[in-house]
Amino acid sequence: MNPPNPPVFTEQALPPWKRAVLKVGSSLLAAPGGGLTPRHALALAQFVSANVQAGREVVIVSSGAVAAGRAILPRAAEAGAAMAARQALAALGQAQLIGLWQRFFERPVAQVLLTHDDLRNRRRYLNARGTLLELLRLGALPVVNENDTVSVDELKLGDNDNLAAFVAALVDAEVLFIASDVAGLYSADPRSCPDAQPINEVPAITPEILAMAGGNGSALGTGGMRTKLDAAAKAASAGIQTVLFSGTDGQTLRLMAQGSVCGTRFHAAGTRLAARKHWLRHAPSVPGAVLVDAGAAEALGQRGASLLPGGVLDALGDFARGDIVEIQCRRDDALQLIGRGLVQYSASDIRRIARRHSREIDSILGYNYGESIVHRDDLVRQ
Repeated sequence: MNPPNPPVFTEQALPPWKRAVLKVGSSLLAAPGGGLTPRHALALAQFVSANVQAGREVVIVSSGAVAAGRAILPRAAEAGAAMAARQALAALGQAQLIGLWQRFFERPVAQVLLTHDDLRNRRRYLNARGTLLELLRLGALPVVNENDTVSVDELKLGDNDNLAAFVAALVDAEVLFIASDVAGLYSADPRSCPDAQPINEVPAITPEILAMAGGNGSALGTGGMRTKLDAAAKAASAGIQTVLFSGTDGQTLRLMAQGSVCGTRFHAAGTRLAARKHWLRHAPSVPGAVLVDAGAAEALGQRGASLLPGGVLDALGDFARGDIVEIQCRRDDALQLIGRGLVQYSASDIRRIARRHSREIDSILGYNYGESIVHRDDLVRQ
């Protein structure tokens, strides 16, 4: 909790955005003694609704399933090992958590459960990305939570802060909003240091900034401010700004609906696209390549186009959907490197749809992952 009269944060303009991730922690949803309460969720939902009505898109990353499950079977934690009990409580409470959010929205709320393995594995990463983007296109509100019923090492207090940063990168969000029970980052713990000052802006997360969060095990450490700084650092490296604010303060949420905030704003390290291109250029590629014709090579190199099946001649080697491979063109009996990119289709699929129109993909394969072999945002030129 904040001190009775903490120093106030300066009102500042929110960064411009069209798509955002809003992370909501258990402390804002859990009722005393277990279960969920709409006390703070309602104002957060109104903030989401106001922005959706303005044409923006929001993905919610929400904790609270374990707390909800504890209200259904309060004695469940007494049976069996602690991890199994928490997983059981999460399974019991997840429907309650989704039901809490659904009551605030006329649009459908979609449950999406992820583990960190889903975000580390490139093929599962692409599948999760495709699902979330399609839900947004359909006008649904995705509510993401960690899949606590199967997670083991990942299931720990505060981990949804980092999950939210991964989701923000997954859906190409411009900003990550972290709603907390604290007003923002202070220079020290304001409960024990009366001279603690609010930090309105953080251009970069340095060791000095991290020191402000306290050490592991402190009130602002693990599961508190430190995980929020870790999440902000991950988001910054992906070119995404982070805004940390109080989800318990109705005035702060009203300001946010009007484009301002009283809290801490963490700057991004460059643009989202630049961060993605840097990763594509330096991430290891797999043996294999997509061979394209001269027209496709020119479109990729000169016009910044996506690679469509019609410009593909062949797939060299064996690779899977989600792998990073080279894109090559044969010139003067030699293979010339055009660039490298993340493929939406496997080598065997690419051989079947090469030189065909994008609209034929579904009839040839029986499914499709989009019209492009490599999207322009997933491609770097040589």
